[in-house]
Amino acid sequence: MVTISLCMIVKNEEAVLGRCLDSIAGLVDEIIIVDTGSSDKTNEVAAGYPSRLYTWPWADDFAAARNYSFSKAEMDYCMWLDADDVLDPRFHADFSALKESLSPDTDIVMMKYNTSFDPNGNPLFSYYRERWIRNDGLHRWTGEVHEAITPCGKIYYSPIAVSHKKKGNGDPDRNLDIYRKLLAKGRFLTPRQQYYYGRELYYHGLYAEAADILTAFLDSPEGWTENKLEACGVCAECYYRQAKDSSALHVLLRSLEYDVPRAELCCSIGKHFLDRGNYKISVFWYEMALRAERNDRTGGFILPDCYDYIPYLQLCVCCDKLGDREKAEYYNEKAGFCKPGSDAVLYNRLYFENIRRQQADR
Repeated sequence: MVTISLCMIVKNEEAVLGRCLDSIAGLVDEIIIVDTGSSDKTNEVAAGYPSRLYTWPWADDFAAARNYSFSKAEMDYCMWLDADDVLDPRFHADFSALKESLSPDTDIVMMKYNTSFDPNGNPLFSYYRERWIRNDGLHRWTGEVHEAITPCGKIYYSPIAVSHKKKGNGDPDRNLDIYRKLLAKGRFLTPRQQYYYGRELYYHGLYAEAADILTAFLDSPEGWTENKLEACGVCAECYYRQAKDSSALHVLLRSLEYDVPRAELCCSIGKHFLDRGNYKISVFWYEMALRAERNDRTGGFILPDCYDYIPYLQLCVCCDKLGDREKAEYYNEKAGFCKPGSDAVLYNRLYFENIRRQQADR
């Protein structure tokens, strides 16, 4: 059986740290908590668990803090969690079983990361992250912001998922400030950093600047395919916010330069034409979304609804606008099968029922 060191970096997390540790404490073999400057009761919360607590002076570098936390680990594998992450109890048995069965020559265990949820708690947004990392000193975190360990060697994909259950907004400017400090020091951003810098600019409403950064990233021969595809979607949103619709469509279609169509991008292209009343073209792209193969192991961001529910619902709208009410109802029921309690599906059913009633009264 392999052993696991849980390695965490925290700051002012008294509201969520206990919830996180309650969800995982009995499953790991040691807990290492590195505090980067808390002024609340984070340390007191940590002291209530069998953990080793260290301090690390914060220097705007998440990778450095995580590498320090890993340096204190004594078990076979290091596992990272943020304080607002939780491991759902339904995965506890799987977690213990994986410790028993994992081949000891495995370098990285990838686990799902669910970061957005519908009102029923079903994941709306997820992707795989490196979660257990062999404690051999060879795997290092890189990147001051959006830090990561590049998966390499023997990799195992687990169905276990960690859920990010954020409370509060934190510091919305932190990541952007770090990037700008790096640039002010004359630092060259790697392609991955350039992509995430563009995203931060977008989140802050700096759409023109974000579009320029993301376009430069897309023009570069370097960069990860999944980041390129996602950059096309974010860049398009920047153009839409500037009323540059033609540029938005162009960059969405540019995604085809990098790989076969992803459902997420097909839905964005379909929406472009739907919003402009070009229903036949919209139908083409939503049908393309339904045919797109979902591959969670690419490491890219996955919006599960783009592979069924959203295209079905939008095809219902398009077919109704095109006068094919039978097909419209068919697609609405397909959407309802995906989400039986959907308000949109229920609204459409009433809409179609009212049409039938009006026709019967004539």
